[in-house]
Formats: sequence, C-alpha cells, structure tokens
Amino acid sequence: MRTHFDVFGLPRSHAVDVPALEKQFRELSLQLHPDRVAQGSARERLQALEGTTALNEAYKTLKDPVRRAFYLLKLHGIDLDREDAGAQKDMPLAFLEEVMTLREDLDDAIAAKDLPKAQAMAKDVAARKQAALAEAVAALQGLEGAGDSPDGVRKASHALGRVRYFTRFLEQVDAFEEEVLA
Repeated sequence: MRTHFDVFGLPRSHAVDVPALEKQFRELSLQLHPDRVAQGSARERLQALEGTTALNEAYKTLKDPVRRAFYLLKLHGIDLDREDAGAQKDMPLAFLEEVMTLREDLDDAIAAKDLPKAQAMAKDVAARKQAALAEAVAALQGLEGAGDSPDGVRKASHALGRVRYFTRFLEQVDAFEEEVLA
C-alpha cells in the first residue's frame, strides 16, 4: 500500500522538513495537474485527477504535526478517527474522570458567561495538549526504530487520545469565545 510518505519519497517519520515538503508539493502539483493532460484520454485524465487528489491528501496530512502523528499511528494499525476504535475505549479511567471534571467546569463557566475562566482553562489545556503530542511523537519515534511493540503503540495511542480530547475542549472554548465576543 502506498503511504502519504511514499507520495513524497520520505521515510516514515514524524520528523518532516515542512519547508522542503511545501517546495516538493508545489513541484509535484505542477507535474501532476490535470490541465497537463486535458487533451489526453479519459484514463490519463482520471489518473491525473487521482494523482492530484492523493498528493493533496498526503500534503495536508504531512504538513500538520498532529495529523502526521495520527497518520503514523494509523500505519501502526490504530485508527483513532474511527468511532469504534478500541484505543478510545482503552483510555485510562483516571484520565476519563479528569476530562469529565474539566468538561463540567467548562460547562459551568459557559453557563455563567465567565470567559476569563474558560480562557484560563484553555491555556492550561493547550499546554497539556502540547505535552501529550510530544509524548506521542516520542512513542512513535520509538516505533519507527523498534517496529510495532504493543507497549509503544499503546503509549502513542493513549497520548494521541488525550490530544483528541484536548483539541475538542479547545474547540468548545473557541466557540464560546466567538459567541461572547460576537
């Protein structure tokens, strides 16, 4: 199976030189653009369209460090984008309880229209999201060298699960902020 890394001829790694990726994306976009085969056969036009679609999806995934981490985990067999992903059900109970408390506190702040409290909570959660992403990247780097160790996959999965929860929390604060400031 061809991966997003293969599209750009890159090794499977979280470490990606984004400026070089952007340059290569522009070059490949010009080479693969469907307009270059506008007079070609239907098959050639379809291949150009499919190539451009694959290139765009690969670029969108690899340029973003969070998407890249989720994609690397998916390559190791865990797809956290699936709602039935076992990894989400496998999150530590203490973390799930903590998330529930955070959500309740945020709901209280929203109900009270207390934007400063919600923003303070968001600042703390944003720092925790970055720490969880760093933990996931470290676990994924370990997998790149050692293969699919169950412990490494579990660590990366749990860390990225936390990233997902924290991202949703921050999106809720953003929506509240927009509502209050609108």
